[in-house]
Amino acid sequence: MVEPPYVDAVDWSTWHVFWVDERVVPKDHDDSNYKLAFDGFLSKVPILPGKVYAINDALPAEGAADDYETCLKHLVKSNVISVSAATGFPKFDLMLLGMGPDGHVASLFPGHPLVKENEKWVTFIKDSPKPPPERITFTFPVITSSANIALVVCCAGKAGPVHAALGNDQNSDPLPVGMVSPEGELVWFLDKDAASKL
Repeated sequence: MVEPPYVDAVDWSTWHVFWVDERVVPKDHDDSNYKLAFDGFLSKVPILPGKVYAINDALPAEGAADDYETCLKHLVKSNVISVSAATGFPKFDLMLLGMGPDGHVASLFPGHPLVKENEKWVTFIKDSPKPPPERITFTFPVITSSANIALVVCCAGKAGPVHAALGNDQNSDPLPVGMVSPEGELVWFLDKDAASKL
């Protein structure tokens, strides 16, 4: 999308960019999702900086999560983000998710209490099993209120959780990736290795 003819075919003025989750590190830190997105995408497309909503990296995890939720609520109130009629949570047009080798999505990890959070829009974690330990994350009610989700998974090390989510096995305690079920469409994008156990 960052090269012709695609970059010229998109109406970038309509785009607003948010982070489903972010590590609580400075924006220029190698662990920052913002840095990854900026270096690989945002610096190459004409999305207005005022429509890119990064977390406030000067705040601790709890403050950053509260600040991001306040930002989302303001954008809902001003009709920048719509609301799901079914859930009352913000409804994003498209959410891009990845998956960790343990089956986590966003910063919602298997067996962690945050998987069951159903009131907050954005929350924080200080004991992430994957470094860095402090992160903010959308909650599942926000994720599942999305109009569309693209779930991108690659590498053989993730084939097990892909099989657990998409295979015929019925697990009474599903991995977080198996709980991704948007109001609209969910499309999985798998490389050959990630799909190897299907």
